[in-house]
Amino acid sequence: MTEHAGGASPNFGHLASVTPLAAHLGALAERYVFDDPVGTLVKLRQFGEVLAQEVAARTGCGGDANEHQHDRLRRLQDARVLEREPADLFHFLRTVGNRATHAIEGTTRESLMQLRVAWRLSVWFQKAFQNKNFASGAFVPPVLAPKTEAVVAALTAEAAAQRRALEAEVQALKDAYAESQARAEALAAGASDEAQRRAQAEAVAAQAHADLAVALDLAGETEARAAEREVEFQAALAATQAQAVAAPRETLAARIEQVRSAPVELDEAQTRQQIDAQLREAGWEADSGALTYASGARPTKHVNQAIAEWPTPSGPADYVLFLGLMPVGIVEAKRRSKSVSAVLEQSKRYAKAYDYTGEDAHPGAPWGEYQLPFLFATNGRPYHKQIETESGIWFLDARRPTNHARALDGWYTPEGLQDLLGRDHAQADARLSTEPASYLNLRDYQHAAIEAAERAIVEGKRRLLLAMATGTGKTRTALGLIYRLLKAGRFRRILFLVDRTTLGEQTSEAFASVQLENLQSLSQIYNVKQLGDLVPDADTRVHFATVQGLVRRVLNPSDGEAAPPVDAYDCIVVDECHRGYGLDQEMGEGELAWRSEAEYISKYRRVLEHFDAVQIGLTATPAIHTVDLFGRPIFEYGYRQAVVDGYLVDHEPPIRILTRLNQAGIGWAIGDEVAVLNSVTGQLDLFNTPDQIQIDVEGFNTKVLTEPFNRAVCDWLAEQIDPDLDGKTLIFCATDAHADLVVSLLKAAFAARYGQIEDDAVKKITGAADRPAETLRRFKNERLPNIAVTVDLLTTGVDVPEIVNIVFLRRVKSRILYEQMLGRATRLCPRIDKESFRIFDAVNLYAALAPYSDMKPVVQRPNLSFEQLVGELLTVPDVHHQHQVLTELLGKLQARKRRLTQHGLAEFETAAGCMPEDLVAQLK
Repeated sequence: MTEHAGGASPNFGHLASVTPLAAHLGALAERYVFDDPVGTLVKLRQFGEVLAQEVAARTGCGGDANEHQHDRLRRLQDARVLEREPADLFHFLRTVGNRATHAIEGTTRESLMQLRVAWRLSVWFQKAFQNKNFASGAFVPPVLAPKTEAVVAALTAEAAAQRRALEAEVQALKDAYAESQARAEALAAGASDEAQRRAQAEAVAAQAHADLAVALDLAGETEARAAEREVEFQAALAATQAQAVAAPRETLAARIEQVRSAPVELDEAQTRQQIDAQLREAGWEADSGALTYASGARPTKHVNQAIAEWPTPSGPADYVLFLGLMPVGIVEAKRRSKSVSAVLEQSKRYAKAYDYTGEDAHPGAPWGEYQLPFLFATNGRPYHKQIETESGIWFLDARRPTNHARALDGWYTPEGLQDLLGRDHAQADARLSTEPASYLNLRDYQHAAIEAAERAIVEGKRRLLLAMATGTGKTRTALGLIYRLLKAGRFRRILFLVDRTTLGEQTSEAFASVQLENLQSLSQIYNVKQLGDLVPDADTRVHFATVQGLVRRVLNPSDGEAAPPVDAYDCIVVDECHRGYGLDQEMGEGELAWRSEAEYISKYRRVLEHFDAVQIGLTATPAIHTVDLFGRPIFEYGYRQAVVDGYLVDHEPPIRILTRLNQAGIGWAIGDEVAVLNSVTGQLDLFNTPDQIQIDVEGFNTKVLTEPFNRAVCDWLAEQIDPDLDGKTLIFCATDAHADLVVSLLKAAFAARYGQIEDDAVKKITGAADRPAETLRRFKNERLPNIAVTVDLLTTGVDVPEIVNIVFLRRVKSRILYEQMLGRATRLCPRIDKESFRIFDAVNLYAALAPYSDMKPVVQRPNLSFEQLVGELLTVPDVHHQHQVLTELLGKLQARKRRLTQHGLAEFETAAGCMPEDLVAQLK
């Protein structure tokens, strides 16, 4: 049996040499857990704060002593020091302790539960910082003074039941402690029976707590001594922080890795208490110790309950979820070491055997074998994609035999299950399949995209990717798709997710102005919430949000603010879903300061995984991580095809701007073509060209700030671009300061060449500019400015058809960003008779990235005849070469169709006689 030093806390004494203040606070909480439960909860909150400050200091993350615990924990999580499981326990101590502090609320049972949470955190702390193999033994239960029969008789029935439940819980803890001691230290060596072993263990525990009580009484926690302890703690903390900061980087990294890998071990009872708290947060009344079938808990009208230990013919279910009188779900809860997905089989068994009685029968039951529609299984562990089967909340909608179980990041709310129960997906799918979409007034390829998306949804796919070239109307297509999905009743609420405020405003305007049916727009037919509306209403059908705003609300909610539930949206449409492709762009509009691309993608992914929703990605340029998130595109309509079909304009051969700097050259470390392993098929795919090409971006983007280079470029541009002519120009610079320099030099160059120029003709539009959104609107809708100088703000989703000139004054390392930049000029503009656009390249960007991009001139060899290209197509074996030749053939054929000459048609028929039928079909 473990010996406890006189006066040392049986549960927190192991911290005395590591963090004395935490050990002292734990001892105080332990001493008064039954006598002063509210005081205990306050002390445990302080314990959590001290322990979190120790974590921050020991990992070099420091922080202000007056920093709120909520902010400290979020900061540690953002720094990837604190994983979700220990962070959840810290937050558990914090929230319950806050209620005890401010509302003077707290029960004896709650204080005992929180004491055990704090003990688990103390063990985690030892494993994280001292000894990863630290063996704590079992929790030593505090001594619960017996009540006399007269006192118990005087209690109300409810209070007496709570007292009995508390006694039973303490007895269970005693049994667990006795068993642990007997097993670990051979306590029963001279004992003849279980009763004697238990008595010996309980005696040791009682003596340890008695010694603690005496020691604390003698110490006397005066205000002066408490202040002294705080001063000592802060001094030690500062020294620890300084030591951590001075440690070699490798040492600190290894320490953080040990912290992140330290396990949090909860038994089944503690797991159930965690699940209770999670269910309550989702809107259910839950308490697996008090709200049980055995204690008399029963369904009640208008009350949403998770009643524990509900009997079924196949055994007691851990919880049954009731919407008022109606049972709708089974929950099976196991300790954290269990595989959650396998536990769902037990929920299935209970749901099949459930026995309806009286008025609780649901009018739709049963669903095949199942008497209840919704099945859940959990081990209380937060959802982790890497260990999906062993974490999260596994959920199965058992109403359709083809539905499959999936892991959720949180619990459904009562409102979410109520809505899901009333939604008939089979009927909605049938309506989507039969109702024509001609009223949407879309192009053929847009109809095809919608049909592909609806077909995938009907087939049960939950992640879809639509790849459509910039300028081909992704937003218009998404608008038609969203309207049809809502009209058919397939989804209740759709989130339209953007990464920039400007994109959200632009899409919102389209939703409000484009007429669909009966001369009404989607915003007139349905309740649409805008970017500024943080929380949707019950009747909201479409909600606009930014990735950055949603990251904050999901991953970093303010203290007292709940994260949106997993059922807040059942469909998410992600516009420009390739974002996160490379952080060589300048982040504006108050975006979060992502430390790396991996961090952006990680949080982007976690936000999408938080909601139980079908996800539809829209992009012109799929990145490798985009395909990993959404799967390979179910529909593609590329730039070349759009040019051939006459929906986009081609660009002329790029014009190189030659200066001494770019002629001397800065090395482009471009690697060989990368073949990407498809994780689904196991095959090497070549369609995903490299998104991150290692070139000397930063070096050049620093050197281009030299004034002589930029003056030479601006003088040359003034010779090529007349600011008084129709058409607009977009210039991409390296930084905001570079953009300021170019604006100044370009105005001077125009004035020198043309005598005068309106000051508003050339404007900087970056996140740091004055009222960038207003300037962007003028660039789109008014004559001036007609030359915009930007860095990154105009690379994505900005629709200005009048752009006829793209100027590259910066290098980028991303093929996707490059294509997005080019895509700003591809739109048709009949008003100015736009037939093509020009590229002015001062940094040799086109030559570096064009080999990796599909955005090349459609007809690249005008001297070759149609017949020569056909012969080449039939003889070359290389697939990529054949694709290029076929594209050239399509371009020539399109040009001949536009001329509508009889000779051209006859020439094609002659050439087609040499080609396979499927190739002719493509050309036709």
